[in-house]
Amino acid sequence: MTADAGIGTALSGAKVTMTGSGNPEERLVTAREAAPSAGRGKVVVRVEAAGVSFAEVQMLQHLHPFPPKFPFVPGYDLVGRITEVGEGVTGWRTGDRVAAMPRYGAWQEYAETAAKDLAPVPGDLDAAEAVALVTNGVTAYQMLDRLTGLVPGDTVLVHGASGGVGSLLTQLAVHRRLRVIGTASPAKHDAVRALGAEPLDYRTPDLTAAVRELAPHGVAAVFDHIGGRGLDAGWAMLAEGGTLVSFDSSVAGYRPGQWFRPHVPALVRTGRRFLARLLGLTGGRRMTMYYVKPGEAFNSALGALYGLLAEGVLKPEIAGRHPLDGAATALRELLDGRSVGKHVLLP
Repeated sequence: MTADAGIGTALSGAKVTMTGSGNPEERLVTAREAAPSAGRGKVVVRVEAAGVSFAEVQMLQHLHPFPPKFPFVPGYDLVGRITEVGEGVTGWRTGDRVAAMPRYGAWQEYAETAAKDLAPVPGDLDAAEAVALVTNGVTAYQMLDRLTGLVPGDTVLVHGASGGVGSLLTQLAVHRRLRVIGTASPAKHDAVRALGAEPLDYRTPDLTAAVRELAPHGVAAVFDHIGGRGLDAGWAMLAEGGTLVSFDSSVAGYRPGQWFRPHVPALVRTGRRFLARLLGLTGGRRMTMYYVKPGEAFNSALGALYGLLAEGVLKPEIAGRHPLDGAATALRELLDGRSVGKHVLLP
């Protein structure tokens, strides 16, 4: 085991704990505790930036599809520098700047995480922008690259085009010379236009008809993070041969603890449409689901994104930069729908 001088359990660090379901102001507690030591195959990272996302909203409401047990430290992704390397770890040293997607545990000053899931981060990148690309950026990048056969000139619909994933997906699509129609609330339409997309109010009574007015033959792809019956509307918007990608589900209206129910509609519809496509009943249209996971493909995508960031091609929208004890404020802004881009905690 190697460590920086003075790093170890003698150090303490602040961390945020989610104690149960409810309001963020009541269920997020910040305290100081001894910093962890690196176990076998793991490292300790001094966190520079940790992301805030709807995953934490779902966890707060006990509606995430992979719910951790309360109490726990939230935080889906992080960027920081290694301060301690555990036994059996090769390829990483103290001082290395890394990104990780532990799914929870990032909202603290010192986080222990598996070395096998680390990705390198260039030293000159802004920490908040770098962490904005970890989960959200890779999600956007891989959905475009791996799930669709889009070519320049195609039209796509991005739901939540002002959000953490949606704003990056829009920028990447525009960079690839795709025409983007982006849904958002009217207050965010200027932000969507600034990204290069054509905005539509997601509350439009007949959103399918509104999309068809802009794209009479349908769109080549729909990227949906809402789920439910909206997936039927998205399917109706597709052109022949188009792809509907479901990458999350809204948890609005569900009781805490019903963690599986918001995601069942997407699973059922994906299965039905897969069978219909096999029978030649979909006009070449297909529906697929996406879930981001670490690995070589993840690291490759993140490296490409960091290259685009360094070149100035990609600019993550940062909705807010908060201290650790501002986590409740960040989640509240997400819950109230006031955000454009991604909120970030800076321990």
